[in-house]
Amino acid sequence: FGLTEPGAGSDAGATSTRAVLSDGEWVVNGSKQFITNSGADITSLVTVTARTGDRLDGRAEVSTIIVPSGTAGFTVEPAYDKLGWHASDTHPLSFVDARVPEANLLGSRGRGFAQFLATLDDGRVAIAALAVGCIQACLDLSVQYAGERTTFSVPIGAKQGVAFQIADLQVMAEAARGLVYKAAALKDAGLPTAQFKQAAAIAKLYATEAAVTATRIATQVFGGYGFMEEYPVARFYRDAKVLEIGEGTSEIQRMLIARGLGLPVE
Repeated sequence: FGLTEPGAGSDAGATSTRAVLSDGEWVVNGSKQFITNSGADITSLVTVTARTGDRLDGRAEVSTIIVPSGTAGFTVEPAYDKLGWHASDTHPLSFVDARVPEANLLGSRGRGFAQFLATLDDGRVAIAALAVGCIQACLDLSVQYAGERTTFSVPIGAKQGVAFQIADLQVMAEAARGLVYKAAALKDAGLPTAQFKQAAAIAKLYATEAAVTATRIATQVFGGYGFMEEYPVARFYRDAKVLEIGEGTSEIQRMLIARGLGLPVE
């Protein structure tokens, strides 16, 4: 899903990659950034959002082009050295006169903006679901550790300072799961896009921010061991942060929610 660019992240409409139709082929030039699953052995293609012209009102016409792996002029740059999500294949991409057949247009010309907005809405529910799993893992491991680790002759779970924080994890898990299921149910029911979009943004915002908080709590429950890579909570701590960024930052979610309430927020 080749959307993000070095100069077009949250402002995805500022896409500068261009695709020009020439002799029955799209000629693609530009670059993409933070593209997942773009350089693995099983990657067969990438979908690229690109400017294919200008509308009558002066806005860019954005379309989606399918670029198969191995296309001349299409380069998958070396993978990023990331803070977390090391299992995720993430690369920058570059296109220099990359040519693909005219038939590689995905959907209708000029529908790229609508396509990637719909993809992001669905993706927000998926990211929120990842966050729920992260919170649940923090809860499960914290409950187990707080029952096993003793200090001052009692399990640390007997201390309110620890037990109350773990209780908060239970609340986060239940609330986040409910919001995710609601958004997913609205999608499955085929209800109006605006209603689903609002629910997806709410689920994504709450679940991901709760996941970041949950990893901090779990790391604190584990104490020094939580800072050691041999314990899963250390990886959770590193991995959770990107959940607040990918598929639309927390700030973007708040903007979408406010607009859904009818507020004229920019």
